[in-house]
Amino acid sequence: MINVVRIQNKKQLEDAFRIRKAVFVEEQGVAEEVEIDEYEPIAEHVLVYVDGEAAGTGRVRFVDGTAKLERICVLESHRMHRLGKRIMQELEAIAAEKGAGQAKLHGQVQAAPFYEKLGYRTDSEVFMEENIPHVKMIKDL
Repeated sequence: MINVVRIQNKKQLEDAFRIRKAVFVEEQGVAEEVEIDEYEPIAEHVLVYVDGEAAGTGRVRFVDGTAKLERICVLESHRMHRLGKRIMQELEAIAAEKGAGQAKLHGQVQAAPFYEKLGYRTDSEVFMEENIPHVKMIKDL
């Protein structure tokens, strides 16, 4: 069973950080000291569970009235379950509830087709974040 929840407690947030560390730090080589940042307390975080096991996460924060979706990832062992789409839907729901008319994200170039299928369009040239090629993507909500 797949269940998406909005993070409400320290244990859930620790699960999200564990997933992010596995994906971004261990798999992709992002420096651990930049993965957890000063925006954690102001962002709204979600977790997706598969049969009770935390398997994916993401967060949204608001920058100048626009929802910025960030840190979206799924454990490698669970990528066949289409969890990324579920995470995105919940983050977009939070954004819409808070009145954001648009969502933006910095998507890894290799993940851009995934975001395009969800209605995002590329709005920048390729740029580097943490030595990984990214593009800015936007979607009207």
